[in-house]
Amino acid sequence: MNIMLFHSTYGLRPAVRAAADRLRAAGHEVWTPDLFDGRTFDTVEESTAFSAELGKDELLKRAVLAAAPYSERGLVYAGFSLGASIAQTLALGDDKARGLLLLHGTSDIAPNARADELPVQLHVAEPDPFETDDWLAAWYLQINRTGADVEVYRYAGAGHLYTDPDLPDYDEEAAEATWRVALGFLDSLRRDLDRA
Repeated sequence: MNIMLFHSTYGLRPAVRAAADRLRAAGHEVWTPDLFDGRTFDTVEESTAFSAELGKDELLKRAVLAAAPYSERGLVYAGFSLGASIAQTLALGDDKARGLLLLHGTSDIAPNARADELPVQLHVAEPDPFETDDWLAAWYLQINRTGADVEVYRYAGAGHLYTDPDLPDYDEEAAEATWRVALGFLDSLRRDLDRA
């Protein structure tokens, strides 16, 4: 599969590159655009301030420009936290999207958004201060209304960005479980594409 993988609010950290390498080792083509022009952060306060300074519209513009050269191939959009939010926005606006893999994050959904039978998989901590139970319940109803085919996996006791081994949130067991399921999801998308 062709995967566009967006980094979190911490920037294009080693964990994102390692995730891309893991996906490539499974036979996928992966791009990891740097929406922050090389900036990375160690604290959520610094990263959030920088993201706010750039602005949501600028981040989305950068993401669209990064994905545009590859979108004709039929992309699986994926991302971590903020990057998942961006991936979701792009996938719901791309009628050639092959799938959506959300790690640690979601986003608002426009009332008129359509994603007929788009395969979507979400992996999130339970509880997660950035993806509360109320928010996720509303998100699940909204994304189902788009026509997407949604799976949600929750990981009790894990921190928000539990797949990044360089952050305090890291949970090895939850991270490995996430990657097993996510790789299976991507394999199923590839099989479906091969049968088409």
